Amino acid sequence: MNISKRIISVFDKIVGFPVAKAHCDIPCGIYDPYIAQYAAYTVLRMTNLITGLEKNDPEYDHKLSRYTATKDEFAEKTKHEIRILWGDYFKEEHEKDYPEITKLVWKAMKLASQARQHIDEKAANELVETVLRIAEIFWATKGVSTKRITAPYPTGGELVIPA
Repeated sequence: MNISKRIISVFDKIVGFPVAKAHCDIPCGIYDPYIAQYAAYTVLRMTNLITGLEKNDPEYDHKLSRYTATKDEFAEKTKHEIRILWGDYFKEEHEKDYPEITKLVWKAMKLASQARQHIDEKAANELVETVLRIAEIFWATKGVSTKRITAPYPTGGELVIPA
C-alpha cells in the first residue's frame, strides 16, 4: 500500500469517514427516460418513412439507406438508454414494487432488436408504448406523478413527463 493510502486508512480509523453509496459508477443522480422515448419515436418515424417510400422516386435508394441507418442507430440508442436505467438506476426494491419492470425491459430490448432487423411498424409502435410504460414506472419510483402529453412529432402519440 502506498503512503497516501496508508495515511488515509489511518485517518479513516480515527475519524471514521462516512460510507458513500451510489446507484451507478458516477453518482450523478441524473436519470431521465426522455431520451429513450425520443429514440423510440425516431425508430417509429424512420419505419413510417421507409414504408412510405415510392420505388419510382429517383432518390429511393439514398432515402432507404439513410432512413434505415437512422432507424438502426436509434433502435440501439433506445436499448442503450433502457440499459442505463436498468443497470444503474432500478434497484431490487423497484422490482418488488413494480414486478412488471423486468419483463418490460426485456420486451423493450427485444422490440428494439426486431425494429433493427425488420421494417415492422407494429414492433416500432410496441417499442414506443413499452418505453412509455417504463418511463411511468421510473417516475413512480421517484414518487413523481406523471402525465401523458401529445408528442410533438409527425408520428403523433404521447410522451410521459412529470406532472
